[in-house]
Order: sequence, then structure tokens, then C-alpha cells
Amino acid sequence: MEQLGLDGMPRRLYTCTPSRLNTWLDCRRRYRFTYLDRPAPQKGPPWAHNSVGASVHNALAAWWREPYDRRTPVMAAVLLTNGWIREGFRDEEQSAAWRDRARVMVSSYVATLDPGDEPVGVERTVATRTSVIAVSGRVDRLDRRGDELVVVDYKTGRRPPTSDDARSSIALAVYAIASSRMMRRACHRVELHHLPTGTVAEWEHTDESLARHLRRAEDIATEAADADDAYRAWAGRGSKGVPAPRREAGAGPVTGPVTGPVTGPVTVPPEIARLFPPEPGPICSWCDFRRHCPEGRAASPDRLPWDGLAETPVSPSPSAPDAAEDRPAP
Repeated sequence: MEQLGLDGMPRRLYTCTPSRLNTWLDCRRRYRFTYLDRPAPQKGPPWAHNSVGASVHNALAAWWREPYDRRTPVMAAVLLTNGWIREGFRDEEQSAAWRDRARVMVSSYVATLDPGDEPVGVERTVATRTSVIAVSGRVDRLDRRGDELVVVDYKTGRRPPTSDDARSSIALAVYAIASSRMMRRACHRVELHHLPTGTVAEWEHTDESLARHLRRAEDIATEAADADDAYRAWAGRGSKGVPAPRREAGAGPVTGPVTGPVTGPVTVPPEIARLFPPEPGPICSWCDFRRHCPEGRAASPDRLPWDGLAETPVSPSPSAPDAAEDRPAP
């Protein structure tokens, strides 16, 4: 039952994934478009680098579901081919070239694994809660090494991650905390496995560093929850929901194929818009809602759906967002 919000009454837990928290940090306008506007504004076309990342993640998950004697590099390549996602590529030739490159990625990677070393979880949903948040997400792989658990996250982006990326990731820290609480086993080590280079970026957390990440997640959640409440109060949704408010008619230029009319963002009054300001910068080139954000379009150039692939000659900073950074639990 929803809390009434009276003085002295406990506040509802903020239900989220690490991706939702990171979206609030990255751009509050994108947060509003993603989580509050209903129906959500129409996104741009799919990105090819996301197709590569999702295809690789799916193949590795399927590989662990195979019987032991079929967990071979060849099987990994077959699974990648059978599940290849073709969206976002320039043409079939480019898609086929990247499919072949991804086949090499997964087959080379699984050749380094012991097929008999069964993970504790693959694409495992983990969750935990505090007095402020109820957070959940899916871990690519959860290993048991000795007496402890290890969080493993696959990466396929053009830039190899560093130990600082592993250390500073709220998502990895939350997964470690949730895994430890659910399985009653210590979990301090988090790893980023970069398939294109075969490198591993790792970090060994302490109880204190994990606690700091969790407090940071609670702070972010408190800010986002306040804005959520104001938005819902304006929209009159409460706990039951109401028809979507009036929508903006205009939208910016579209890069890539779009079918049907473009659904724009909800028109909100200035006092609500101020709670969800944009964060214009170079990364706006890669935003799914770019067409609806004049500030983002002014701050960065348009990108084609395949520009995030490593073979495309684009500047290395900022790189395209890595695929499947954080998949929310279903």
C-alpha cells in the first residue's frame, strides 16, 4: 500500500536500478523522458554498438546454459551467429563484418574459461533494500572464488575499462552488496571483462567503500524521488495514473529511419521543467532522445547509428556509451 506522506510517516522506498540512478546523474531531462513522461517520447533509431553488445552478452549467457561437453569456443561462435542482432548497422555488409568480429570475441574469451567452473549465477537478478531505496539489477556473471563471490561485468566498447572504472561504478558496488546479502557470502571483488582486448579491470572493495557507494545511491535516490513526487503531483497521477498530459508537437531532426509520427515529450510548466534540466555536452550526440532536446543538439554533432563502432573514424572522447551498461531486472 502506498504511504500517505503525512508528517512523521515513513516515505515510500524509491524503487530503482543502478541505471536509473546513473541517468539522474547524467541528465535529468533524459531521466524525465525515460521514467516519467508517459507515453515516453519516441527514441531515435537503434545503435549498432548496442546491437554488438547485446549479441555478445546473450551468446555468453547462452554458453553457460549449454551442457558441459558443449561449452566450447565453437559453440560460443555458433550461439553468437544464431542470436546476432542486425539493428543499427549501415548495411548487411557492415553487419556481417561485425558479426564475424564478435564471433572471434566470444570464442577467444570462452577459451580462457574453465567450462566446469560453474558460476553462481548468469544474468542473475539481485536486489537489496535500505530504509531509502529498493534497488535491483542483473549481473552478467557471479563467480565463486574461494569463500567469496565476484561480480563479473562484460564490456564491448572501444575503450578498455580501467581499475578506476571498476572502483567508481555504483552499479558494480550495488551488485556486490545485493549478491552478498542474498547469498549470505562475502562479495568485495568486482571485475570488468573487456572482450575486444581480453583485458580485465578489477577492484577489491572494502566494507567501508561499499557502504559509501550505497550511501551515495541513497543520496541520488532522495534527490530523484523529490523530483518524481513533484512531477506526479503536477500530473495528478497519484498511485492510479491518469491520461498523459498535453504533448509538445515539435521535434528536432531525425538521423536514421523512423516509421510513423514522432511522439514528443510531455509539455510541462516551467517549475517542473526546472527540476529536470538538460546537461548539454559531447555525450548528447549519443542520446536516444536527442531529437527532443534543442540544448543537446546545439552542444554536439549528430551521429549516425553505426558511428559508435570502433572501425568508424570518430574522436575518442567522448566514446560511445558501452552497450548493456546496466540492464534492469524484468
